[in-house]
Amino acid sequence: MDHRSAAGGGTAPPPLPTGNATGTGIGGFVFNAADEERRRGVRRMKATATGLLVLVALVYALAKWAQDTGAGPWAGYVAAAAEAGMVGALADWFAVTALFRRPLGLPIPHTAIIPTKKDQLGVSLGEFVGENFLSADVVKARLHALGIGGRLGAWLAEPAHADRVTAELAAALRGALTVLRDSDVQAVVGEAITRRAESAEIAPGMGKTLERVVADGGHHRAVDLLCAKAHGWLVTHGESVMDAVQGGAPGWTPRFVDRKIGDRVYKELLRFVTEMRDMPQHPARGAVDRFLTDFAADLQSDTETRAKVERLKSEILARGEVQDVIASAWTAIRSMILSAAEDEQSELRLRVRSSLISLGARLATDGRLQDKLEGWIEGAVVYVVTTYRTEVTSLITDTVAGWDAEHTSRKIEAHIGRDLQFIRINGTVVGALAGLLIYSVSRAFGA
Repeated sequence: MDHRSAAGGGTAPPPLPTGNATGTGIGGFVFNAADEERRRGVRRMKATATGLLVLVALVYALAKWAQDTGAGPWAGYVAAAAEAGMVGALADWFAVTALFRRPLGLPIPHTAIIPTKKDQLGVSLGEFVGENFLSADVVKARLHALGIGGRLGAWLAEPAHADRVTAELAAALRGALTVLRDSDVQAVVGEAITRRAESAEIAPGMGKTLERVVADGGHHRAVDLLCAKAHGWLVTHGESVMDAVQGGAPGWTPRFVDRKIGDRVYKELLRFVTEMRDMPQHPARGAVDRFLTDFAADLQSDTETRAKVERLKSEILARGEVQDVIASAWTAIRSMILSAAEDEQSELRLRVRSSLISLGARLATDGRLQDKLEGWIEGAVVYVVTTYRTEVTSLITDTVAGWDAEHTSRKIEAHIGRDLQFIRINGTVVGALAGLLIYSVSRAFGA
C-alpha cells in the first residue's frame, strides 16, 4: 500500500480495476465508472489543496527574504500569515490522511483509523441501526406517519391500478399452479377429502335432507319418473316377464297353465304400475311416502341404521375407482383456475377486480378500516423487526468484517475525500488569517 497516496497529496495509487457499467466486485464492493469519476475528483482536489500549501510556502519564503532585506513592516505580516497557513495546512493534511492511512508510512498511534478500526466501525454501525432504525417505537411511528391505509385505498380505487393488481395476482396464481406437481397435490387433496369424509358422520345429515324433501313433496318427481320407466320397460319386455314366471312354475304343472298364470301376472303387474303412474293418490305412493319418512327418521335416530350407512360409506370410499375420482378432482379444479386466470374477462378476474376497487373505496373513506389495516401492518412489521433485529444488525457487522481494509478505505475516500480536501484548504486559509491576527495583535501591544 502506497502511504504517500494520502488525502494530503503525493503519488496517487494505481487505479482500481473497473468492469462494465455494472462494475466489478473488489473486496466486498462494486467499483463502477461513477466511483472512478469520484476518485478523479478527489485527486483534483488533493492537487488543489497541495498546490495551495506550496503557494503559502513560497509566499512565506519570499516574505522572509523581503523582511531580511528590509522591505518594510508589511513583509512581517505576510510572513506570519503564510507561516500560520502552512501550519494549518499541514495539521489538516495529517488529520485527513490519518483517517485512511498512516501519514508518510510512519507507525504513528491512532492513524489509519478506517482500515484498522473497520470491524469496530461495523459493530458500531450495526448497533446504531438496531437502536435508532429497528426499534419498535421508531418503526410504528414511521408507519403510522405514512398513512398506509388511506394511500393504499386511494391507489386501489383507481380501476387501472386494480387491473394491474389483478393481473399480477393472476400471474402469481398461474406460476404457483405451474410449480406444483399434480401428483403431489392429488395425493394431498385425495387424502384430505377421504379423511374429512371418514371423520364426518353422514347419516344424520342425509336423514334431515330426506325429511325436508319428503315434507316438501320433492320426491314425487322421482317416483313419477320411476313409474314411467317401469311402465315402459314392462310394455317392451312383456315376454321376458311371462317367461320368468313360467320358469319358476313347478315341473308337474301343464305348460298352458303356466302360460296362463304368466300372462295373468304380467297384466296385473302392468295394471298396478299404470295405476301408480297415473294416480297421484295411489296407496302405493302413500306407502313410498311412509317408507321414506320412516327411513329419514331412522337415519337420524336409529343406531343400527346409522352404523350400516357408515359401513357402506367406508366401503365406497375404499374402492379404487372412487379414490381415482377424488384424486382427479384436482385436475379439473386446476384446469378451471388456470383458464379463469388467463382470461381477462373471466368471472374470477372480474370479481377480483371488482372486490379490489370496492376495498380501495372503503379504505379511502373508512377511518376504522384504515386503523385496523394499519394496526395489522404495524404489528407484523414490529414483530419481524423485533424478532430478527439481531440477524439484521449482524448482517451489517459481518458484511463490514468481510470487506478488504484497503479497498474499504479507498471506497470511502472516493465518496467523501473531495469534501475532506476542503478541510485542508479551509485550514490553510483559516490558519493564515489566525496567524495574521495573532501577529497583528502582538505588534499592536509591542511584542
